[in-house]
Amino acid sequence: MKNWYLACTLSVFLLSGCETTQQILNSLPPTTTTGGVNTMQIAAGLKEALTIGTQNSANRLSAPNGFFANAVLKILMPPEAQKVETTLRNVGLGSVVDKAVLAMNRGAEEAAKSATPIFVNAIRQMSITDALGILRGGDFAATNYFKQKTTAALTSAFRPVITDALGKVNATRYWADVFSMYNKFSKTPVNTDLTAYVTERAIDGIFHEVGLEEQKIRRDPAARVTELLKTVFGSALAQRN
Repeated sequence: MKNWYLACTLSVFLLSGCETTQQILNSLPPTTTTGGVNTMQIAAGLKEALTIGTQNSANRLSAPNGFFANAVLKILMPPEAQKVETTLRNVGLGSVVDKAVLAMNRGAEEAAKSATPIFVNAIRQMSITDALGILRGGDFAATNYFKQKTTAALTSAFRPVITDALGKVNATRYWADVFSMYNKFSKTPVNTDLTAYVTERAIDGIFHEVGLEEQKIRRDPAARVTELLKTVFGSALAQRN
């Protein structure tokens, strides 16, 4: 019976979030899990943690230099293109490469602004199994869930923004011209679709940051900035990895 109440509570809380939800929750017994927290706290805590984590990640990366000044996430020319980049710099075209790199990162930063509502929508659509699996999963259980549920939507949202940013400095055209010629003579072809490359890197960056946020909340009590997060993620249930 406990499991049945838990399933119902998580379902209505995560999938609606409206006044009716609260009325339903109020009608259920405040059942407790073996971890000492009740089902209402579990549902609310999980939703709050994921919302905070994804918002923090998107806000950091969408800020000026969110990608460009990040040593880990800065988008550079792909490894297979670095030889070409070196050649261009050696013949005095370094400024062109620099503009393209800056445009790639500015596009990613702008695109990151559209990430939060996509993540929030994924949170609302969680199934009961998803929610429990995330709470009791490893450090990156929520991040892996988001990868599965949001990559297609993020790609659709990011691509036009990145295309626009790259177009402002003719980076896309320059990339295609240079590497189309390069690919004729190389055994390791370079993807001539610069927008696709930057979009993929931008999404990788978002998931990287989301993963750090998730790991922080799970592992560091100081990162649990509300009493609800302290209660839920400090419970025995959340520690069952």
